[in-house]
Amino acid sequence: MNDSPGWASPGSSPSDEPGRNSPGPTPPPGQGPGGGPAWGGQGGWGGQGGWGGQGGWGSGWAQPPAAAKPGIIPLRPLGVGEILDGAVSAMRAHWRTVLGITLAVAVLTQTAATLATGLWFRDSTSLDGLENNPDPTVDETLDAFGGTMANVGVTWLISMLGTIIATAMLTIVVSRAVLGRSVSTAEAWSGSRPQLPRLFGLLFLIPVLILGATAVGMAPGIILSSTGSPDGGTALALLGGLAGLTVAIWLWIRYSLAAPALMLEKQGVIASLRRSAKLVRGAWWRVFGVQLLTVVLIFVVSAVIEIPTSIIAMVVGGEGALDWLSGEAVTTTWSFLVVAGIGAVISSTITLPISAGVTALLYMDQRIRREALDLELARAAGVAGYGSQQPGSEQPHDAAPGS
Repeated sequence: MNDSPGWASPGSSPSDEPGRNSPGPTPPPGQGPGGGPAWGGQGGWGGQGGWGGQGGWGSGWAQPPAAAKPGIIPLRPLGVGEILDGAVSAMRAHWRTVLGITLAVAVLTQTAATLATGLWFRDSTSLDGLENNPDPTVDETLDAFGGTMANVGVTWLISMLGTIIATAMLTIVVSRAVLGRSVSTAEAWSGSRPQLPRLFGLLFLIPVLILGATAVGMAPGIILSSTGSPDGGTALALLGGLAGLTVAIWLWIRYSLAAPALMLEKQGVIASLRRSAKLVRGAWWRVFGVQLLTVVLIFVVSAVIEIPTSIIAMVVGGEGALDWLSGEAVTTTWSFLVVAGIGAVISSTITLPISAGVTALLYMDQRIRREALDLELARAAGVAGYGSQQPGSEQPHDAAPGS
């Protein structure tokens, strides 16, 4: 490994292939890389009292022993709190670069979304008319929802483009912060720019897979309902939707580490999906717990910021905004859109670094556990003698039961 964000060793090889779980040739029994005692014996990460055995994930959220910490995280398997703290620490330690990136992206994307909504999608008379029509035709229904769906689609596309750029650049920042090194906005942009088209393809493909799984689950019920059995079709569609949602969540977690794999290992879209699946394999519930906790945290932070700004927007926007929120308005005022957009900018500026940082650190944590990435990170950070004093026999950090 070098000190650049492109971490190809040992991550360029599948993590579950024989002989690929640790870098370099296999040392003699009882020795680790470099001739020193290996990880995993008593007092190591896999033995009793270590991270993989008693006192680790299998028995609670206890913190593992101290380790070298050149940057925002210690170089060992991480606890949940350390992953979250590392994401916040990266934002705090490199706040100029992080907030500069997220603020610029949030301002540009939200400005575009606000302009699109204000110029083309402020009128809601068609939806209001649909509510007063007890038996609308198919054309009337499509016409009523067409503007709303177009607004959602345009807003989602703009937001997705901004998220892709911010995620790419923030992943570079976090990868350097782990080594205790800073990176400028220009350096983050130059390091992430070549991977942006692939990242766009990746972050477009994953939602398609998730929505496809849900649609496939609901399709039999919808077909049955349209052929003359509305009650049975509705019930079947609900059951199929639940099954599809379960599969969608499984796919989301399975491929949740694909973005940092693509950015830091310079892999393609399909290779990154496979890489994420291999890193998540055997640790699905752990990854799910961390990602779910992050989603809840981001939701709370967003609500704390956007609820007050939405109230202010309604006051500034006047009665029309209040009617719009209740579904009765025909037009939304520009003042309402601008104030609400400011709240969205503030929310995105704070939450984007948390989301990108947690995903990047979770990816690194899985590689530390499976591929001894901490040794590579220590070498890149210039930590002298790291990995040569730990007792035990060689094995991946999470090889013991309970990890």
